[in-house]
Amino acid sequence: MLINGTHATTPTNLPTTGTGTPSGTGTGTGSGSSTANSASSLGTLGGTDFITLMLAQLQNQDPTSPVDSNTFLTQLAQLSEVQGITSLNTSFGALSTSLTSNQALQASSLLGHQALVNSSTATTAAAGATVTGAVNVPQNTSQVTLSITDSSGALVSQINLGAQSAGMANFSWNGTTGNGSQAPAGTYTLTAQYAGATSGGTAATTLVNGTVESVSMGAGSTGLTLNVAGVGSVPFSNVQQISN
Repeated sequence: MLINGTHATTPTNLPTTGTGTPSGTGTGTGSGSSTANSASSLGTLGGTDFITLMLAQLQNQDPTSPVDSNTFLTQLAQLSEVQGITSLNTSFGALSTSLTSNQALQASSLLGHQALVNSSTATTAAAGATVTGAVNVPQNTSQVTLSITDSSGALVSQINLGAQSAGMANFSWNGTTGNGSQAPAGTYTLTAQYAGATSGGTAATTLVNGTVESVSMGAGSTGLTLNVAGVGSVPFSNVQQISN
């Protein structure tokens, strides 16, 4: 805030000496420590400091050119705006803390439940383990096919889900290969295709069921993360369904 003009006499409430102006641009010299302190506090001016500056402006205005009333009202409006933003920031900070605590409490109830999450892979802990999930079919189709390949890219099994309406088409793989033997434990890739695509490709999104083993509260944009058996760490936003 600029101070318009100066009075002939130095104000008693300002920490300068000599004949300098309150803005520190005159010929007088001020306290070095006061100047340093003022400079260091510029980034943390509050409502009280704002009022102090306004009063100094009024006390040291040029009698022949007083502060315009509109300017004064504008400064009051700025003060109100600064105080409002400060109060809003404080309120949002408290709300964020409350929401994080509430989210952590709700997340603890997910432990042991089945989560249907977006995933193109599934990991089995034992040979012949069953994998269940769903295919998100974007449109009505006469044919949906789910292909399961191993880590080398070799086709292990293929499941024909038949005609499906738009939406979730559930599937279950019993952990056996095309020749009827048990597939070994490991990570498998799931790829779904559907017939009659009207636009784009024919690939559909796959989802896998897994037990929620733990929950992590991330910082910033990471947010809530679930550790799902057979899938790994999954952002909570990728969870499509929770069941017992």
